[in-house]
Amino acid sequence: MNPTARQLWLTAFAAALTLGATACRQQNSAETLPLPVHTAMVQTVAVGNGAKYSASIVPYAQVDLAFQSGGYVDRIRQVKSPGGGMRNIDQGDWVQKGTVLAVVRQQDYQDKLQQAKAQLARTQAEYDKAKLTFDRTSALYASQSATKPDYDSAQAQLASTTASVSGAQAQVSEANVALAYCELRAPFSGWVVKRSIDLGSLVGPATNGFTVADTESVKAVFGVPDTSISRVRLGQHLAITTDALPQQFAGRVSAISPAADPKSRVFSVEVTIPNPKNQLKSGMIASLALNGVQLPQSVLAVPLSAVIRDPARVDAFAVMVTESNGNMDTARLRPVELGDTYGNMIAAKGGLAFGERVITTGVSLVKNGDKVRVIP
Repeated sequence: MNPTARQLWLTAFAAALTLGATACRQQNSAETLPLPVHTAMVQTVAVGNGAKYSASIVPYAQVDLAFQSGGYVDRIRQVKSPGGGMRNIDQGDWVQKGTVLAVVRQQDYQDKLQQAKAQLARTQAEYDKAKLTFDRTSALYASQSATKPDYDSAQAQLASTTASVSGAQAQVSEANVALAYCELRAPFSGWVVKRSIDLGSLVGPATNGFTVADTESVKAVFGVPDTSISRVRLGQHLAITTDALPQQFAGRVSAISPAADPKSRVFSVEVTIPNPKNQLKSGMIASLALNGVQLPQSVLAVPLSAVIRDPARVDAFAVMVTESNGNMDTARLRPVELGDTYGNMIAAKGGLAFGERVITTGVSLVKNGDKVRVIP
């Protein structure tokens, strides 16, 4: 190979290596996009506290009210405005059971009802005529003054008009129901959580108009691990506290999930709490304790959702700790020895320090050394 050709070959080879390296860097950059995760801080559980559980307050019942008859919204219930005058009912307003919240334009349904009634009147007249003919023919047939075909024809006509009357009555009933469904009524007394329509909105069957919540009683929903679920029973009295309100509230366990959630590995428990003064609001965070459990000592604890199987050791456990390096966080596998559970937390012996952050959501998708993005 002459020097000129050799120089050209080396130049092309170097260019190919440069392109390959650039492609690899681009591919690696695409493959190492940081995974979004949620984290929680390693906490200390104080000596002498009961096993505390965090719960969410939800309404005793909450339903979306949907229209069954379509059309243009002709009227929305009016209430007094704080600034004077009247306004459309909206979220935060109290409604009594049976209150008409909205009405779809009724003229079309009233016309259909009148048509159905007119059809019923026609079929009723035909029935009356067929009944008189049948009675007369039946009397003549009994005295052998009418033939068997005349009798059969009158009987068939009576049966036909009877069926027509039944069909017309069903159409009148259906038209009455459709007209009644033009009104959207509250199924129980409660608070309007959401209004999804305005005057003049075109709605169809199954269009949601309002969301109404019953909060005369509320439910505190929390998760219990399998090691403590045996201490929860239906009808059990529990005391509930919130950061927003100074007093305690008394409730009873009203439902226990028969199976654990596959992701969090805890059983859902509901506690029903009387709320006649509407002090407890939907979305509040509450806490409660199962009686009789005392912590043996001060221990470090992590959320149950942060614990994973240690890929390097059989029958061992670990957590993913985030290490911050400038603007980038890195997940590091940290073997831990688990202890007792305390509510939604579990003791982690060794390998962790107070204040470190462990991954709770997305931990099953992260590997040791992966770049992650912590979502606030």
